[in-house]
Amino acid sequence: MNKLIYAILLLSVTSVTAQETDFPFGKPTQAEFELKRYDKDTTANAVVLREFGTAYVSTNVDISVVFEHHVRIKIFNEKGFKNGTVSIVLHKNDANVFERVSDIEAVTYYPDEQDLMRSAALDPKQVFKENRSKYADITKFTMPNLRNGCIIEYKYRIESPFLRHFRNWEFQSDIPKIYSEYLARIPAVFSYNVSLRGPYKLTKNTGTVERECYNAGGGFKADCSALTYAMADVPAFIEEDNMTASSNFLSAMFFELAEYVDSRGVKHKVTQEWNAIDRDLRSSEEFGSQMKKKDYFKEKLAPLTGNITDPLQKARAIYDHIRNWYRWDNIYGIYTEYGIKKAYESHTGNVADINLSLTAALLSAGLDAEAVLLSTRSNGLINKLFPVTSDFNYVISKVNISGQSYLLDATEPLMPFGLIPIRCINDQGRVMSLNKPSYWADLKASQKESKTYTFDLTLEENGLLTGKMSFISSGYAAYSKRQSMKKSTSTDEYIEKLEERWPKLKILKSRIDNVDSLDKPVTEVYDIEIRAFDNLNKDRIFLNPFLMDRVNENPFKLAERSYPVDLGSASDTRVVLHLQFPAKYELQSKPETIALALPNKGGKFIMQANQEENSFNFYQLTQLEKAIYQPDEYLYLKELFNKIVLVHKTDIVLKKKI
Repeated sequence: MNKLIYAILLLSVTSVTAQETDFPFGKPTQAEFELKRYDKDTTANAVVLREFGTAYVSTNVDISVVFEHHVRIKIFNEKGFKNGTVSIVLHKNDANVFERVSDIEAVTYYPDEQDLMRSAALDPKQVFKENRSKYADITKFTMPNLRNGCIIEYKYRIESPFLRHFRNWEFQSDIPKIYSEYLARIPAVFSYNVSLRGPYKLTKNTGTVERECYNAGGGFKADCSALTYAMADVPAFIEEDNMTASSNFLSAMFFELAEYVDSRGVKHKVTQEWNAIDRDLRSSEEFGSQMKKKDYFKEKLAPLTGNITDPLQKARAIYDHIRNWYRWDNIYGIYTEYGIKKAYESHTGNVADINLSLTAALLSAGLDAEAVLLSTRSNGLINKLFPVTSDFNYVISKVNISGQSYLLDATEPLMPFGLIPIRCINDQGRVMSLNKPSYWADLKASQKESKTYTFDLTLEENGLLTGKMSFISSGYAAYSKRQSMKKSTSTDEYIEKLEERWPKLKILKSRIDNVDSLDKPVTEVYDIEIRAFDNLNKDRIFLNPFLMDRVNENPFKLAERSYPVDLGSASDTRVVLHLQFPAKYELQSKPETIALALPNKGGKFIMQANQEENSFNFYQLTQLEKAIYQPDEYLYLKELFNKIVLVHKTDIVLKKKI
C-alpha cells in the first residue's frame, strides 16, 4: 500500500491564550557549534537545527496574510553550501496585486583559523529581486562567509493579499530537519480546509483560542484559533527519476479557504460543490461558451467529414485537422486566451484555445465530446476533497464512441489519435460536459513505450562488424523518435546525429518508414559497419552484445522510497542479435540465460544466448508492465535493475582455435 498520508485535521480547541513558541534569533548553542554530523542521517551535508513559522491575518491597513519564517541550519561541508542561497517566492497576479517581503535578517556563524566562532551579517545590498514569471517574483540572497562547519540563521516576513491561500508549510526539504514547527492563527470569521500530506505523522498538533485577536474596525472583532503543528526528526526528501511533482509527496500542511464572514455578518462560501463549479464553467466566456461554438466549425469541417459515416474515422479526421491547423504557444491553462474564432483564424493559441476548439469541432460533427480538466505532472496532484478550479492548469478533449473513450490533445502535431503527452498523465482529470454533471476519469497511457532492436552482423577479418540493424518504435517510443527526427532538417542530418552518438558506427545505407503515419510504428533499417577491433590477430576477443539501450547504472538508488515510481506508461524493449564470426574462432563464454520477474506480474527481464557453429544468437526482453510502482514495490524494482546492470556488463568471448 502507498504510505502517503492525506488527512483532514480536526482539532479540539481549548479556550486559553496561545504563547509564542519561536526560538531566540542569533543565539546558537555550544552543542550546535560542536555538531560534526547528523547521527540520524550521516550522509547529510546540512541539517535544519530548528525552524519556526507563523502566519496570521492582519488588518493593519488592508486585510492580508502575514507569514514569518525563522530557520537555523548547520552546514557540514561544501556540498551543503547550496543551502546558504535563499530564494523567497512572491506571488502576483494580472491585477497588479502582489506579495511583499520585509524584515530580512541573516547571519552566518563560522569558525576562524583558530577554530573560534565568528559572525557575519548579511549586507542588505546583497538582497536581489528577479522576475521569474508572469505570476511570481523571487527575492534572493546568499549567506556570507560560508565555511565547513558553519551555522546559518535567517528570518523574514511576507505580507500577502491572497487570503484564499493561507500560507502552506513544508516540514520536509532536501535536507533533514531536527525540529520544524508552524503556528497558524486563523480568525473565526475565516474557515479553512486544513490537510496534512506526506508519509509522516505530526509530533505536535494542538489548538488554543486567542481572544479578540482579529479587529476589522468599526467594533468588529473575532477570536482566533491558534493551531500548532510540529514534526521532529524529519528525514530529507530525496528526489529520484520517474516521479511527478515533489509537492505531491513532501510532508506538508495545506490550507484552502472554504468560507468567510464579512464585517456585516454575511457569510461567503469560497469552496464550492462540483455542481456549482460545473455551472460556472459552462457559463464562462473563456470555457463553456467556447465549447458551445460548435456551429463555427460546421462549414469548415464539411469538406473533411461530409463523406465519412464511421464515427471513429470522423473523429480521427477532425483531430488530424485541428492538430495540424494550430501552432501551440506553449502556454498552459484551462481558459482560452484568444477564443476559438480568433485562435482558429490566427492558427495559434494556448492549450485551452486548441483543445476546446477540438471539443467544439467534435461536437459540431454530432460526436459525444467533452473537455477534461487536469493538473500536469509538474503541477502536482488535484485536491479532490475540496473542489478548486485553480488546481487545474491544463485541458484536453475526450470523445466517446461505441462504448470506448479516447483522450485527445491537439497541441502536439506528432501525437497520434488516442495518445496524450506524458505530462498529462497524472492520476485523474475532471470531465466537463455541456449537458451532464462532471465526473472523474483516469488519465492513463493508451499505449506502451515499445522498442525493438534487431542486428544481423558479421565479424570480418579486418575487425569490422558489418550487416544490418533495424529499429521499430511504437507508442511513446515512436512519438519520441518522430520528435528527434523533426528536429533535424533532413534524413541525412538525422543519420549524422546517430553516427555522432556512436562514433564507431558508420551508416552506409538507410530506409526510414512511417515518420508521418502517426498510427503506425516508425521503422528504421540501416546497412552499417562498426569499427569493433583493429584486427583479428588476438587470441581472445571480447565483445559486449548489448549494443543498444545498455543499462550502465541503476536509476533506483535509494535505500527506500516513500513515493511511487511513476513512469507514465508501461514499456517493452526487445533486442535480437545474430552474429556470424570467422571459423578460426570458437565461442569460449557467453552471458548465461536469465529470467527475472517482478511480483504481481509487474514486469520481467529475460536474456537468452546460444551458439550454432560459427554464429552467436542473442535475445533480450525488458518489460515493465505497470506505469506506476508503489513504494512497497520499489526494492523489487531496484533489485531487478541491479541484475540488469550486471548482465549488461557481460561480454561474449571468442577464442582462436588451436
